[in-house]
Amino acid sequence: MDSALTTKTESGQPYHSQDETSVGDVSWTPEEERKVVRKVDMRLIPTVWLMFVISWMDRSNLGNAKIAGLNADLHLSSTDYSLAIITFYCMLSQSFGYAICGPLSNLIITYVRPSIYFASLMMIWGIATCCMGAVKTFPQLLVLRIIVGIFEGGLTPGVYFVISSWYVPAEQAKRAAFVLSAVLLGGAFGGIIAGAVTGGMEGRYGIRGWRWLFIVEGIITIIWAMIAGFILPDFPATCRHFTPQEKRIATTRLKNCGTNIGDYDSDGPRLGKFQSLKLALSDWRTWGVAGGIGLCGCATVLPYFYPTLVNGLGYKEHVTAQYMTVPIWAVAFVCALSSGFIADRIPNHRAAFIAGWSGFAAVISIVVCVVQEYKARYILLIFQGCGVWTSISLGVAVATTTFQDMRPEVRAISVSLPQAIGNAANIYGAYLFPQEHAPKYLTGFAVITATLAAGSILFALVDFGLTRRRRNLA
Repeated sequence: MDSALTTKTESGQPYHSQDETSVGDVSWTPEEERKVVRKVDMRLIPTVWLMFVISWMDRSNLGNAKIAGLNADLHLSSTDYSLAIITFYCMLSQSFGYAICGPLSNLIITYVRPSIYFASLMMIWGIATCCMGAVKTFPQLLVLRIIVGIFEGGLTPGVYFVISSWYVPAEQAKRAAFVLSAVLLGGAFGGIIAGAVTGGMEGRYGIRGWRWLFIVEGIITIIWAMIAGFILPDFPATCRHFTPQEKRIATTRLKNCGTNIGDYDSDGPRLGKFQSLKLALSDWRTWGVAGGIGLCGCATVLPYFYPTLVNGLGYKEHVTAQYMTVPIWAVAFVCALSSGFIADRIPNHRAAFIAGWSGFAAVISIVVCVVQEYKARYILLIFQGCGVWTSISLGVAVATTTFQDMRPEVRAISVSLPQAIGNAANIYGAYLFPQEHAPKYLTGFAVITATLAAGSILFALVDFGLTRRRRNLA
């Protein structure tokens, strides 16, 4: 038996591709299977990776625009700025975006082509981002942030649902970590672009630098949306870029590894929306993973305040403060990506891996509250970012693999709920770092410490519960 290509199901049972693997009337060689996986990798992963980079640039540009003059020009108070963040996350998460639009969006994806759907979402929020460069009042800014939040709300849960529909469980962690690493590089690129645009185009044609920032990033979004629609694959059985044999291999290997692909690739009967919702909400795994990501997700509000935090650490020039956020993102990118590869080697204990990382971030957050020296706090922010973003990226992998045996309609909802709860944490997180608390921001870091510690404990319990479940199934 050729063990060059071996994966494991959620129950830990090995699945081997032999020189000639046969499942029913479908057979393939290891090389044919590797070719299919490579083809998916080339079309899906780089495309959605760049979509995530751009998405995060578009959502985090408010922090860079703030220190480049947005608050002064629109006469925003610290409360107004927090409200702009909250309205975005209300749309992106609990109240409308991920909690309602996320599951609904994922259910829509089971009926339409993901390539067209994702490109359409991106095009609309790109246009809204461009329009933010022309706002004159706070209400105008608020409305456009709502629009961006609504249409970005379908991207993350949709992408991870599509990933779970193409890859077997043991292939998902490194790919999920790589895709989410785009968020980290999006923050880094956002800082570089913000520094270049707000510094180099300030006053060009009578337009402030922070306005150019929204315009430039919105145009980038629109251009990539048009390109991505032609590259992205759809579902395994309906993808127009694959031959009939490649489609059969893609669907059969998923079934053979315990993935429930249901009828979303056909016109057959499907579960109703309410029945799917009931099954998703009645499964303890949905709430365990969602709660863990939700608690760790509170710390993801930090990027909105990285420029402010760095500025408060002594870097008073706004362009310098923007550039100084780049190392925070870059180091977290390397850490999250390498951890994804390691986690695929222990697929049954990814939740325990997350518990360790989130606990590490909680300890660093405690130290940040104690240390007052500027340079030391900056270095601690870098280490904290490693723990936070590695926990979030691996949390997504835990969600997609833990829900693998659910029907597609149920999995669509279960995958989206952790994102909903995680982003909902940013609603109260937006008030954790008011300007009057500078430069220590003790309240903010204390709350983040508590949520990260609680998330670490919950993920440890999830790992224990999943281990018992696998033993019972075995």
